[in-house]
Amino acid sequence: MNIQLLDKQENTISFLFKGINPVIANTLRRLIINEVPVMAIEEVEISKNSSALYDETIAHRLGLIPIKTDLKSYNLPSECKCEGKGCQNCQLKLILKTKGPCIVHSSELKSQDPKVKPIFPNIPITKLLENQELVLEAQAVLGKGSDHMKFSPALAFYRGYPELIVKQDSKLKEFAEQAPKGLVKVEGRKIEIDDVLKWNESCFDYAKENNINVKLSEEDFVFEIESWGQLSTKEILLNAVKAFDEKLDDFSKQLKKIKETA
Repeated sequence: MNIQLLDKQENTISFLFKGINPVIANTLRRLIINEVPVMAIEEVEISKNSSALYDETIAHRLGLIPIKTDLKSYNLPSECKCEGKGCQNCQLKLILKTKGPCIVHSSELKSQDPKVKPIFPNIPITKLLENQELVLEAQAVLGKGSDHMKFSPALAFYRGYPELIVKQDSKLKEFAEQAPKGLVKVEGRKIEIDDVLKWNESCFDYAKENNINVKLSEEDFVFEIESWGQLSTKEILLNAVKAFDEKLDDFSKQLKKIKETA
């Protein structure tokens, strides 16, 4: 297996996986979405709410606000010494108290831990008119996407690396002119992908129009991760691989038990 970095931005990363299969690629995608824990608001106690929104609606909106996550300082409730009862190692309190007229934004959630707070300050929660109030206390915990998608850290997807199959009557120059600039390099009757990140769905149509066959590789995959901001793409990838190792170890132990009882 070989990994080649294609592009890295603040909250996105793209890389090329070579020499694997669709099962491994999809397993990594599912682990990123479902098994890498992040912090999100789980419980909300509302003392005052004279806005136009029901308490349940506000609680739902709060739960979907991405919160910066510190995996070194907090435990999953199920793995904490308090056994999920709630303590400073698995639970974080956020307080909101405001009075209208105003639009209540996520920045008004005051966290007990300055490192763990809403990532985007301008997410609207509700609107308050003259003398309307909103007072609440929220509890944030670590969770996994397999429990609820509000705990999912990123969008992760992959696609097979496109292989261009040239025929005798293929129109290479015409394809290069129609395709996104910089996608391919043409030298005589040879064509190769120069920047695979510029490949899009329209390229399949351009290839067909110019009599070029496209085959998506089942061994090489372009993998992309877009973080919602709770964790860096590096943290997401490392924790996904860690979860993969743990599941493989658990699988090995279960197989060993079966062999011993057989």
